[in-house]
Amino acid sequence: MLSVFLAGAIVAGFALAGLFFLKSWKRTHDELFLIFTGAFWLLGLGQALLTFSNIPLEERTPLYLLRLAAFILILVAIWRKNRA
Repeated sequence: MLSVFLAGAIVAGFALAGLFFLKSWKRTHDELFLIFTGAFWLLGLGQALLTFSNIPLEERTPLYLLRLAAFILILVAIWRKNRA
């Protein structure tokens, strides 16, 4: 039961971080913030799906690809920001 509560807190944290970056994007219209928003929401979605599916080994499931996609998004956002 505690693990479900903590997983919910992690999901809420990812969602809150995404909202923070969305707020920053609305103010600056910088693409970096928009991509970070999507990445953090992907991380939250992956954590929520992992919690509800009750899978013991995350790295052996397709859910791991959501986390990989989020980190690739972050790397692409940083690369695009530094390229300009």
